[in-house]
Amino acid sequence: MQDLKIYNSLSGKKEVFKSIQKKFVGIYVCGPTVYNNVHLGNCRTFISFDIIYRYLLHLGYKVRYVRNITDVGHLEDDLENGEDRIIKKARTEKIEPMEVVQLYTVDFHKVLNLFNILPPNIEPTATGHIIEQIEIIKSILKKGYAYEINGSVYFDVSKFDNSYKYGKLSKRNIEDLISNTRSLEGQSDKKNPQDFALWKKAEPQHIMRWKSPWSDGFPGWHIECTAMSRKYLGEKFDIHGGGLDLKFPHHECEIAQSEAINDGKESVKYWIHSNMLTLNGKKMSKSTGNSILPEEIFNGKNSLFKKAFSPEIIRFFILQAHYRSILDISEDALLASEKGFKKLSEAISKLSEIKPNKETSGFDINKWISKCYSALNDDFNSPILIANLFDVVKYINLLNSGHQTINNNDLKLLSDKIKIFFHEILGLNLIKSKDKNEKNHQIEELINLIINLRNKARLDNDFDTSDQIRDSLLKLGVKLKDSKEGTQYKID
Repeated sequence: MQDLKIYNSLSGKKEVFKSIQKKFVGIYVCGPTVYNNVHLGNCRTFISFDIIYRYLLHLGYKVRYVRNITDVGHLEDDLENGEDRIIKKARTEKIEPMEVVQLYTVDFHKVLNLFNILPPNIEPTATGHIIEQIEIIKSILKKGYAYEINGSVYFDVSKFDNSYKYGKLSKRNIEDLISNTRSLEGQSDKKNPQDFALWKKAEPQHIMRWKSPWSDGFPGWHIECTAMSRKYLGEKFDIHGGGLDLKFPHHECEIAQSEAINDGKESVKYWIHSNMLTLNGKKMSKSTGNSILPEEIFNGKNSLFKKAFSPEIIRFFILQAHYRSILDISEDALLASEKGFKKLSEAISKLSEIKPNKETSGFDINKWISKCYSALNDDFNSPILIANLFDVVKYINLLNSGHQTINNNDLKLLSDKIKIFFHEILGLNLIKSKDKNEKNHQIEELINLIINLRNKARLDNDFDTSDQIRDSLLKLGVKLKDSKEGTQYKID
């Protein structure tokens, strides 16, 4: 099998994956800030890393997957003058901040479960690791890369850049950052605009606060991931991931914090970023109305799409694009994915009905398997893997029609590999047949439609048609009873 290659955002190229410890992989992915319902763009990120997690497990690695919950310290803007988003939501809703956290953490887990996303091994929260964050801030201060002023602590970006290099991930120069940042004179305690908060002194009205050597306050946004990744994965680990929008400033600041206490040594071997999801060709935005929640797609209660789409279809749609490419969601795109998924699902369902022959003809199964693994080993290329699955659909249909043959061993091999690629790695399930309640509802709708047609015939004095409908239904076990209140029916 070919080596697994991963696109490393730090180097800007694909690299052969070699874990720091043999057969063990440590992954840290930035989770949600739980102040609102999880949006579809977030879901794309977590589906992308679900494939990465699943494939590494399939390759036999013991994986420790850590994905955090940000429940404090995520300010509204990077100038550190904004308000903690969770506190703002709590004030608007007139509830406690931790009620906000609980409400939207439950929503997050519910939605990810609908998308069949495997849970991480560890899901730490920022509020559960205040002590660890304080200790790291102490270390950064001791190394001389932070300063305390009026009870708040800030990371000194310029001083760090003089010793090491700030901006290596996002490919930004400190001079450009300085010239492109507006002055904060009179607005902030920071020495320089590009500096960022490690600890913020809480104002008297601030609800979420903890004691620290500097003040009663709360941690900055970036420090939490440095603290939690180090605690559960060590000073250096294999993969750090998240959405492309986190590359700067969040991940850049994480690198600076870690290298400040590691004497310039890198803390992450491979940085992986998933690209954004757009809606009808435009960036998703609540303020412009160009946004949609997963639940609104599942139940069809939205003004953007004419029908509902299941989580399975949305997952399949997302996987049809490479995680590093921009993906636009539209009704036409979802309808095409739904059609393709049904075609794929129906073909795979036919495998169990195929009777083996003495020989296999017309399809090189081992070559097909090799192509599937080549796709996955090329930076987890799910769209190429799905294209390969469609290649096998043609073969299954030929087998089903008797135009090709397959022996018992090859049939078992094909079935096992499809199970691995379709179910285990892509995390997809076959379309389920309609449940009993849905079928009963459809039968009721159909009978009522026929009764309405009969009633129209009666109003038109077309009693021959009316009687024919009544007698035909009776033969099918549906007995009609006419009364002043209308026509009722009973199914025998």
